[in-house]
Amino acid sequence: MAGQGSHITAMVRSHASGDDEAFYSVALQIAAREARQGHHRLANDIKKAVDSSRSRPRGPLAEVTALPRPRGDIAELVEISNPQERMRDLVVSPELAGQITHVIQEQRQRAVLIEHGFVPMHRLLLEGPPGTGKTLTASVIASELSLPMYTVRLDSLLSKYMGETAAKLRTVFDEAATNRAVYLFDEFDALGGDRSGNDVGEARRILNSFLVFLEGASAESIIIAATNHRAILDRALFRRFDAVLTYSLPSSKQAQTVIRKRLGSLVKGVSLSGLGSCSEGLSHADLVKAAESAAKSALMRGDATVTRADLESALTVRRSASLT
Repeated sequence: MAGQGSHITAMVRSHASGDDEAFYSVALQIAAREARQGHHRLANDIKKAVDSSRSRPRGPLAEVTALPRPRGDIAELVEISNPQERMRDLVVSPELAGQITHVIQEQRQRAVLIEHGFVPMHRLLLEGPPGTGKTLTASVIASELSLPMYTVRLDSLLSKYMGETAAKLRTVFDEAATNRAVYLFDEFDALGGDRSGNDVGEARRILNSFLVFLEGASAESIIIAATNHRAILDRALFRRFDAVLTYSLPSSKQAQTVIRKRLGSLVKGVSLSGLGSCSEGLSHADLVKAAESAAKSALMRGDATVTRADLESALTVRRSASLT
C-alpha cells in the first residue's frame, strides 16, 4: 500500500505541474507492478490508455493556446515558442545523445525523484562550435517534455547599469520558478565571459548575480546556457551546472544523415558515401544550407531528385564560404 500511495502522490504532482510524460511514466510503473502481481488485464488496460493518450495528435489551436502569455517585465526579456522537434531530429554522437536522453528521462521521472528527495538535472551548459545543434537540443528537450521554450533576449537583459541587469535576471529566474518551461540563454558568453582581466567592476557583478541566481534556481524549470566559446567562460560557471554537454562538428557519417534528413525523397537512391572531402569542417547548419541549395538547383531545372554533383557543388561552395 505504501508503494501504491507514493505512485498516486507522484501522479497527482505530475498532473498538477502539467508534466504529461512524468504522469505517463508513473502510470506505466503501476502497470508493471500490476503485471508482476498477476493482474495482466489491468496492466494491459493501463498501457493501452497511456499509448492512446500519447499518440493523440495535438491540434494547432491547442498548441497556440498552450503557450503562456507573459506580462509585465518578463514579456520584453524572452521570446516564447512551442518547439516540435524530437530526438530523432537531432544528429549527434551516440554519447551525446545518451546524455540528452538521460536529462529527458530524469525530467520525466521528476515526480518520483522529488518524492524520494532527489532533484532532476535542470541546469545545463551546452558548448561547442556554431551550428552544431545546441539550440536545437533545447528545442528537443522542450518538445519531448511538452514544455514551452523561453529564449532569453540578452540584448534586452544586459544593461550598462548593473542594478537593472541584476533585476532583470531576477525576473527571469522568478518566472522559471513559477512557470515550468525550458529557459534558454543563447550566446551565453556575452553574459558569462571570463572577467579576470581588466574588465571587472559592473561586468563582474553581473556575472556574480547570475551565479547566485543559478545556484538557487528552482528545479521547476530547465535552465540551459549555450555558448560557442567555452574557453572564454568564467571558470566559476562550470561547477554551477548539473551537466556540461560538448558538441562538435559532424563526422562524415553524421553529415550524410543530416543531408538525408533534410532532403528526404529528393535524395532517394543517391549515394552519399565519400562526400567527406566536401563536407569536412562544415557544421550541421552548414550542411542543411548546402542541401537546400542543391535541392533548389535540381527543382529549378525540373528534376525530381538531387544528383551527387549537385551536392558536391553546393558543399564545396559552402565550405569555401565558411573558410573565408
